[in-house]
Amino acid sequence: QVQVVESGGGSVQAGGSLKLSCQASGYTYGSACMGWFRQAPGKEREGVARIYSVGANSYYARSVRGRFTISQGNAKNTVYLQMNSLTPEDSAMYYCAFGHARSCRLDPVDFSYWGQGTQVTVSS
Repeated sequence: QVQVVESGGGSVQAGGSLKLSCQASGYTYGSACMGWFRQAPGKEREGVARIYSVGANSYYARSVRGRFTISQGNAKNTVYLQMNSLTPEDSAMYYCAFGHARSCRLDPVDFSYWGQGTQVTVSS
């Protein structure tokens, strides 16, 4: 059974930074599509960034490009999201997700395993 756990959320002032961490235990496949999504109250879940474990190919939503960086950890099935220059519009519940990499798009349908989320709040 795969269990995805996020950590690192919190409250920060605009312009600040946070780093989210995520690990998927029990994921035994050789490759993975790893992604971060977010959902603010009253809004749909949106993709933030994703990375493919083989070759570290990454892709970002336009709203975070240049400010956020997704990366793999040295530990297997670990992924990070470094968030810089945060704005109040970045406030949301952030979810980490893993997929089998048959298709690795920034689309929830490509991800099979989801964490419970970690809250990020950015104040102005």
